[in-house]
Amino acid sequence: MYDHYSGALYGIVLRIVQSKEYAEEVIQDVFVKIWNSIHQYDASKGRFYTWIINIARNTAIDYLKSKGFQNELKNQPLPDFVYNTTELSTVNNSVDYIGFNNVLENLEVDKQELINLSYYQGYTQHEISEKLKIPLGTVKTKMRNALMKLKDLLKDYQ
Repeated sequence: MYDHYSGALYGIVLRIVQSKEYAEEVIQDVFVKIWNSIHQYDASKGRFYTWIINIARNTAIDYLKSKGFQNELKNQPLPDFVYNTTELSTVNNSVDYIGFNNVLENLEVDKQELINLSYYQGYTQHEISEKLKIPLGTVKTKMRNALMKLKDLLKDYQ
C-alpha cells in the first residue's frame, strides 16, 4: 500500500505543510491512521483513494494547527520561517506526476482558488470566507459547485 500511494499522499501533505521535514512526519502519521482505521473504510461510500486522501489532508491540517507545531514555528530562525515561493513551486510541480494541475486548469479561476485554498493550503471554509471576504454560505455553495465540476472533469480523464 505504501509503495502504491505514498507519492500521491506525500504530494498532498507537502502542499499543505510546505516543508519536506514536516511532510515526512505527517505522512508517517497518515499511514498509521490508515492502518489503524482500515476497518472504517466503506467501499459503498467512495473509492479507497478518496478515503486515504481525506485522511492525509485532515492529518496535515491537524498538524499545522497543533500546539507543538505552532510553538516550533515561533522558535524558528527567521530565514527558515520565511515562505519561499520558488522552492515551493518547484516542489509542487515535481509531485504533480498524476497531472492533477492539468485538470484544475480546466476549472474557472474562482473555483481553482477555492480548491487551492482548501485542499492544498489547508484552509477551512470559515477561514476561506474571512480571507476572501465573502459569506460562509457562498463559500460552501461555490466549493460544492467546484467539486462537482472537478468530479465531471476527472471522469473525462479516466
